[in-house]
Amino acid sequence: MRILVLPGDGIGPEITAATLRVLEAANAKLNLNLQIESADIGLKALADQGSTLPDTVMQRIPQVDGVILGPVSLYDYPSRDKGGINPSGELRVKFELFANIRPCRSRPDLSILRKPMDLVIVRENTEGFYSDRNMFAGSGEFMPDPDMALSIRKITARASNRVARAAFELARTRRRKVTAVHKANVVKLSDGLFLREVRKVAAEYPDVQIEELIVDATAALLIRQPDRFDVIVTTNMFGDILSDEASELCGSLGLGGSINQGENICVAQAQHGSAPDIAGQGKANPTSLILSTAMLLHWLSIRHAAPALAEAARQIDAAVEATLDNPTTRTADLGGTLGTTAFTDHVLQALSQQD
Repeated sequence: MRILVLPGDGIGPEITAATLRVLEAANAKLNLNLQIESADIGLKALADQGSTLPDTVMQRIPQVDGVILGPVSLYDYPSRDKGGINPSGELRVKFELFANIRPCRSRPDLSILRKPMDLVIVRENTEGFYSDRNMFAGSGEFMPDPDMALSIRKITARASNRVARAAFELARTRRRKVTAVHKANVVKLSDGLFLREVRKVAAEYPDVQIEELIVDATAALLIRQPDRFDVIVTTNMFGDILSDEASELCGSLGLGGSINQGENICVAQAQHGSAPDIAGQGKANPTSLILSTAMLLHWLSIRHAAPALAEAARQIDAAVEATLDNPTTRTADLGGTLGTTAFTDHVLQALSQQD
């Protein structure tokens, strides 16, 4: 099993190094036979190769079994014609990573919620209002004159159908409920199309409950009644915003795992950004990327019918939870005192005790 690691920018190399320590420990403990390789993207690749996403990386991705993608400093990139390509968006479109899967699970003394949250947001990943990925050529934003800017939202039946199917399949492994989130009362055509496809898929899953909620009501209910949700499926921008809200309600963006999954390729990616203000200081919390990597292992276990990979994912997840459960083994952003390396040491110790 071959894993390609792309450390990225800012704190990316630090949390990637921590994640690889955990992955390599699981590899040795459970005899996973993982082969791990790395390549540069982001600002380092731009300086050395003239592009934040070199062609060699894009050519290699279909040849491996999974990818670990570190955070990137997109705001610091030059324009695309000068080599500034958004690796995250480019991978999602080029390899049709149509579903961004983001679990949100509250932890008793880290959550600010009155009731526990245990849900998964399944976000369409390739179109919507994201102007860098919703056109065949050019951008989905343009300015007819200096004082007017227009943005195009693209919703297709194909993308809506396949992300809905991913949500219903996931719900069958959980509590069998899907909430379709939309704004069809205002954007009637595009969200109407999205809902049409969700309903079409729902008819194939009579064992899964389906409800429909407007996005602003959903944002409120995530706070007031988080326990009503199981799997949420929605369009790209709504899913991006709601998943950030849900993660913060559960304690921090730094605690949520995330994968971008397609039919044949899966990319593990932390929910948070590159945090350049703390880069190189050893302060970064690697939890999100570690849990994302565990999710990647779980995805690979299903794709390749490999129980050992599923067990590795379970043990890594349990080790992280055990470390977070103890206030004395948390990173500073969670009220603890540990830096990246010390926190990872405790995760490794907890991993060694899993059985």
